[in-house]
Amino acid sequence: MTRILVLHGPNLNLLGEREPEIYGSMTLAELNDRLQTEARQLGAQITALQSNHEGVLIDELHAARDWAAGAVINPGGLSHSSVSLRDAILAVKFPVIEVHLSNLFAREPFRHRSLTAAAARGVVAGLGWRGYWMGVQAIVAWTEAAGQEGS
Repeated sequence: MTRILVLHGPNLNLLGEREPEIYGSMTLAELNDRLQTEARQLGAQITALQSNHEGVLIDELHAARDWAAGAVINPGGLSHSSVSLRDAILAVKFPVIEVHLSNLFAREPFRHRSLTAAAARGVVAGLGWRGYWMGVQAIVAWTEAAGQEGS
């Protein structure tokens, strides 16, 4: 079974409440449940965590080196400001996919720049929860192509 870490950054605990016209009405629990259900069909297992604290996200990425085949991360606002999170993504040897529910390039100019995106293997933005799903699919495909599974 391919094991994948899914990290949700600051303010994503408020999905379904916060700016639904931008982020949609799906709650974080609903997103995680849907992702877990879809992942099972691919033979993957999702471990999801949300934190409003940068250090927690970094610690989880570091700890996942021992068990994950890859990670999908929505750094939220940290994508525009966190050199430390960028460095943590670079430090892990597994693929990391950055996702954003909204299209950053259709929003305020300060959101057009992501420090963390250049450290990620790929970026999906503007496709809602499906961006997470695409990240999971890519990690499973890369794992299968390499003939490996997460430990």
